[in-house]
Amino acid sequence: MKPGKTGITRILDATGYSMSGIRAAWKNEAAFRQEVVGGLVMLLLSFFIAADPLQWLLLVFPLLILLIVELINSALESVVDRIGPEKHELSGRTKDMGSAAVFFSLVLVVVSWAAIIWHNFS
Repeated sequence: MKPGKTGITRILDATGYSMSGIRAAWKNEAAFRQEVVGGLVMLLLSFFIAADPLQWLLLVFPLLILLIVELINSALESVVDRIGPEKHELSGRTKDMGSAAVFFSLVLVVVSWAAIIWHNFS
């Protein structure tokens, strides 16, 4: 392990870094802002759609996964952009794969919400 802070100080510092990352994503990434706002609306709707706590988790967890994947995708894009603006096959591939991960996360949201809505209201 590298030397540094330990215990509660490390946890507090890590929390601060996480909050900085969330603020940076909110400020610089329109997709993240859209997904947060949409996720908050869907979180509210989840209380009316879910028939039990397990269904509620199956509605909410994909929303959190989507935000996690979007943050990772944004981080990848930032690193690629930091390396340089010139077009490169690996840079394009990295950005496309990050976008694909977000796409599959969105599919997960749609499928889980559709399945539970279908089960509860059909």
